[in-house]
Amino acid sequence: MTIPVALSIAGSDTIGGAGIQADLKTFSALGVYGTTAITALTAQNTRGVTAIHESPADFVAAQIDAVMSDLAVGAVKIGMTASEPIIETITERLIHWKAKNVVLDPVMIATSGDRLLAEDAVEAIRTRLIPVASLATPNLPEAAALLEEEVAQTEDEIVGQGRRILRLGVPAVLIKGGHGEGPQSIDYLIREDQVIRLAAERVRTKNVHGTGCTLSSAIAAGLAKGHSLEEAVGEAKDYVSAAIAEADRLQLSRDHGPIHHFHAFY
Repeated sequence: MTIPVALSIAGSDTIGGAGIQADLKTFSALGVYGTTAITALTAQNTRGVTAIHESPADFVAAQIDAVMSDLAVGAVKIGMTASEPIIETITERLIHWKAKNVVLDPVMIATSGDRLLAEDAVEAIRTRLIPVASLATPNLPEAAALLEEEVAQTEDEIVGQGRRILRLGVPAVLIKGGHGEGPQSIDYLIREDQVIRLAAERVRTKNVHGTGCTLSSAIAAGLAKGHSLEEAVGEAKDYVSAAIAEADRLQLSRDHGPIHHFHAFY
C-alpha cells in the first residue's frame, strides 16, 4: 500500500494548534503522509501573536521543489502566505509542478485578531493564488476582504459572495460559517451550478484555535486519498466538528485553546 501524500504550505505555530503543526496533525489523524513548506515562523500562544519572521521567498521555493521533485503529492493545502513575494513564489512553483487538488485557505487574521498577511498582499491572493486553486475556503470576513465588500449577513449574501469569488478563477468555494450566528455553523460549498449547505450544531467553547487551518488540511487529506470534492468537504466538516466538540478535554489554556486533532485516539 502506498500512503497518500499532502503538502502544507503555511506558517509555523509555536503553540501547535494552527498552521503547519495543525496540518501535520490533521494529515496524520486522517491517514495521510504530511510534508511542509514553511512560509513564516510565528511566536504565538493562545493569547496572541507576538512576532513573525518570514521565510525568504527563494527558500519557500526551495522547500516546495524539494518535496514536489521527490514525492507523489496528491494534494496541496495553502495557509498563511505572509507577503506578496511569497505568494508570487508559491504560485509560480505550483504552476511549474502542475500541482493538483490545491486547497487555498486565504489566512489573513489569526483567531486572536492578529494580522498574518500584509495588507498589500490581498490583491496578490485575489489575482495570483485563487486562479491556481481547486478550492478556496475563506471564512465570512475573508470572503468579504477578497471582494472588498461588507461581511455577508444572510444566506443569499453569502452565496452571492461565493459566486463572485468564483469569477476570480477558482472552480469551487467553501465559505465557512463559524463566524456567523445561530445554533448551527453552516458552511456553503459553492460551484457555478451548485450550492451545498453543510450544517453542524454550534459548540459552546472558546477552544477553537486552528479550526480554519484544520478544515482546509482535512479537505486536502480527503482529496489526496482520491475522494470527490463533496466527499472530502463533508468528511472534513465532520472531523473538525468532532475536534471542536472534544477540545475542552485538552484543558490547555484559559484563553482560545486548540481543538483536539486526535480526538479519535485519546
